[in-house]
Amino acid sequence: MTILVTGGAGYVGSHTVRAMLEAGYQVVVADNLSTGFRAAVPAACRFYEGDIRDAAFLARLFEQENIDGVIHFAAFSQVGESGKLPLRYYDNNVSGTRVLLEQMTAHDVGTIVFSSSAAVYGEPEQIPIEETAALDPTNCYGETKRVMERMMCWTAAATGLRYAALRYFNACGAHPDGSLGEAHFPETHLIPLVLQVANGQRSEISVFGSDYPTPDGTCIRDYVHVCDLAQAHILALEYLLRGGESTAFNLGSGQGFSVREVIEEARRVTGHAIPAVEKARRSGDPARLVASSEKAQSTLGWRPRYSALSTILQTAWNWHRSHPMGF
Repeated sequence: MTILVTGGAGYVGSHTVRAMLEAGYQVVVADNLSTGFRAAVPAACRFYEGDIRDAAFLARLFEQENIDGVIHFAAFSQVGESGKLPLRYYDNNVSGTRVLLEQMTAHDVGTIVFSSSAAVYGEPEQIPIEETAALDPTNCYGETKRVMERMMCWTAAATGLRYAALRYFNACGAHPDGSLGEAHFPETHLIPLVLQVANGQRSEISVFGSDYPTPDGTCIRDYVHVCDLAQAHILALEYLLRGGESTAFNLGSGQGFSVREVIEEARRVTGHAIPAVEKARRSGDPARLVASSEKAQSTLGWRPRYSALSTILQTAWNWHRSHPMGF
């Protein structure tokens, strides 16, 4: 069985590609390498460099490959940047998904697993967050993910497409063998930023907001290991291929860790002091985001294996220490 992975040279995409190959799938990767890395794509894949907004590029790919399903990661994902450049995010994320769905429909490919985000929820009313919670994004990135989900919903109603929207929380960690990890330029995620301080690449870590309504005043997030996310994408694909109904799944550990807790655990794992400096809140940052993943566990049989914060940080530290400049 051959699966197309868009954005397969990116962080979560490359880990998913590796897991799919290990599970026996044939994998085709499409990526424009704007944020991904060719070195992250295994040689066993067939790789197409191109932009999914290019209908001719996708048409050629679908004509050359016998695609049975799609896992869709290709999107911009920086929350701060999305607020400054909203039209860029609508163009890349929403328009790219539209062209992909058009080409899937034209080539009779009826199954897609979609990388959505907890950002579709905004500031939740209840914790832990269930899939039935209101979708009310507080940033443009989350809004584009909500639009992409609705686009799939309406396409499914019109064409019979089956989709799974995986709303995952804070992706983190690295492959246990140290060969794959997180590399963004510029980096905006807390764990790699903290580890850059330990690596001597920056002098301090900024703590944005210390007056949130949380036990220590800093934001609380649900951190989910990238290898656990990779397995969830495969399980969701297999669920759909067995005839499962289109739906959304939260992916998280069900635990919340504050910014201060992450920094303190990073100090323990790395053995470095990691100076922290308090700064003003950032616009659009909810105080607390913690997932209920009961639906993914009961429906897909998903069981996170790397949910301990120490494990997450140790795998990430192994990667960043041996790959300080990424790929």
